[in-house]
Amino acid sequence: MDTTELLRRATDLIPDDARSDAGLTAADVRDYLREDEWDVALSILEDFDGIEWQTVEYWDFLAQAAKRMFLARRTAWCQWRGWETRHGIIRADLQLVAPEAGGRLQPIPGAGVLRPMWGFGGPGELHIAKIWVESAPEIEPGGRGSVRLAPLTPPNWRHLTPGDSITMHERPPVAGTATIVEVRHPRTAVDDRGADTRRRLRK
Repeated sequence: MDTTELLRRATDLIPDDARSDAGLTAADVRDYLREDEWDVALSILEDFDGIEWQTVEYWDFLAQAAKRMFLARRTAWCQWRGWETRHGIIRADLQLVAPEAGGRLQPIPGAGVLRPMWGFGGPGELHIAKIWVESAPEIEPGGRGSVRLAPLTPPNWRHLTPGDSITMHERPPVAGTATIVEVRHPRTAVDDRGADTRRRLRK
């Protein structure tokens, strides 16, 4: 498939009543595709926040299109969103420890390549999750920023709720502290939890 076809197929998956954050619709995307405005069309499609209806296929079409357009970071972003569609969204406010207090000396790269460990739950219990930095290419040493997390074992994170605090670990001491600001479970996880509840009620 060429770039136009990939973007068109993604557009066909958008519900009639869905709106992007800017209030645009699938019809607006099709208008730009008729003018071969691929970059604008891709930007609108990325702007839809619809974990309730978006599928992994939707984000795969966008990732393939971005790759054909030689947009490496946006390709990685669409792949990340596809992962979130399958496993859920975790957003947090991350404050790094200053270098003079033992924090990391290098910035945190933004595009989901760093995989530190995170502490929550019992003492010494650590869990791995990748970091995507929102609205910035990186977080400077000792800095603060909004991040999205992609856990290696998503079910272990599903009990977290906004306001919970977790710690980032790379080497002693603690590298940073993050406050959870949003948790959105995938449809399958919600359905599974609902089924478990119904089974318990029947017993």
